[in-house]
Amino acid sequence: MIISEVHDRRRLAPSVSSSSSGAHRQLLDGDFWSRVPAYSAVPAAQFADHRFQMKNTITRPQQLAEIVGSLAPKSFFDDVVEGFARAPMSIRVSPYMIALIDWEDPYGDPLRRQFIPVASRLLPDHPMLRLDSLGEQHDSPVRGLVHRYRDRTLLLALDTCPVYCRFCTRSYAVGADTGQITKVSLKTNEERWNAAFEYLRCRPEVEDVLVSGGDSYNLRPDQIEHIGNALLALPNILRVRFATKGPAIMPQKVTSDDAWVDALTRVVDRGRKGHKEVALHVHFNHPSEITQTTKRAMDRLFARGITVRNQTVVQRGVNDSVGVMRELIRRLGYCNVHPYYAYVHDLVRGVEDLRTTVQTAIELEKRVRGDTAGFNTPTFVCDAPQGGGKRSVHSYEHYDRETGIAVYTAPAVKSGYFLYFDPLDLLPEEGRRRWSAVSEHRRMVDAAVEAARANRRAVRAASSIDTADAEGPVHGEELS
Repeated sequence: MIISEVHDRRRLAPSVSSSSSGAHRQLLDGDFWSRVPAYSAVPAAQFADHRFQMKNTITRPQQLAEIVGSLAPKSFFDDVVEGFARAPMSIRVSPYMIALIDWEDPYGDPLRRQFIPVASRLLPDHPMLRLDSLGEQHDSPVRGLVHRYRDRTLLLALDTCPVYCRFCTRSYAVGADTGQITKVSLKTNEERWNAAFEYLRCRPEVEDVLVSGGDSYNLRPDQIEHIGNALLALPNILRVRFATKGPAIMPQKVTSDDAWVDALTRVVDRGRKGHKEVALHVHFNHPSEITQTTKRAMDRLFARGITVRNQTVVQRGVNDSVGVMRELIRRLGYCNVHPYYAYVHDLVRGVEDLRTTVQTAIELEKRVRGDTAGFNTPTFVCDAPQGGGKRSVHSYEHYDRETGIAVYTAPAVKSGYFLYFDPLDLLPEEGRRRWSAVSEHRRMVDAAVEAARANRRAVRAASSIDTADAEGPVHGEELS
């Protein structure tokens, strides 16, 4: 009778097909790079060496045609050359990432879309876009140190990366100058770092430091230890996070650069002995970025006791479908990487074709939450332009889907209202028509802010919580 009841209960559970239950564990392995003509004769041991990956990184659009050869038509490479001429970021792509791109469909491939622009797919920037869209330089009391939140800061330790993403929020500083942008310089500099450490020493409320840039992958082992140990030596600093895109585009560094991994491990161990947390924050955007090489790299970090968390950016044609986002989250969990944040794409110059709407992120969160454990499900956020910080994507005060204006408040960060703007080409026809008329811009912004204020007044009237601290300036409303 008891056995029968157990069988009956089992029948209540929804069935899962064998194909969907384990697909996230089927990771690409083998000599997949041999499909690319320039890499066809590269032995596995050589391709697995981070020094080969760094030495052979593509830094000129013309190199791409030489490497990929006849896998894509000449017209595509011409499109790439023109794309980079109009891009805010220079090119830097590893052989590993080149080998993962589907060159039979380069226009549709989600990895190509992130790193290699093509002129034919570019869209005009939103009229409200600003180069430093998050206002980081405004919140920098010391050069290269952003202090926006009360108890945590962002240390921009350097301005280079192992890859240059088209969608980089810090295109105002990261990488070499381009035909479009002269960059703010944040070179590796101990004098600049020491000024940041001294600032932190004088701010006892700061407990958490994110070390980014640029990318901490590009810090030498001695620099990892110098920065990590200096931060851990400050009695007020309890948490240190090193941020990197590296494992997604060059996991070979984790598997073969013993000196770098050992340096990070020593900082992690020192922190743990002092009851402080040191973690690694990574950046995967698509399931195809996660291969068996990735798994080996993450297993090595896991064996060292290093906590790894992921931050992804919701991007059009990359991960803005439920199926892809679910698969990404499942693969991250399989690799012991905790999905942390999924960002609404920032307003970044030159990548309007990658941005999605706030509504897209809201729908994605509804559909993925519950698919796996809560600690393995990212929080979907909008990093409110001009310094509002990360806001839960559905916590807006007002969202006009016709004009694409979402208004957020961030009372624990700054008073006032912060405006996010959906990409124009995804708005309904009436919204696109209104944005085409410059005279309508101010009217749309004013109407959205007034609607948000009215909502705050209604909340104040119905709640015991004083919401007056939300009142204040409108951030990022300056019109072109």
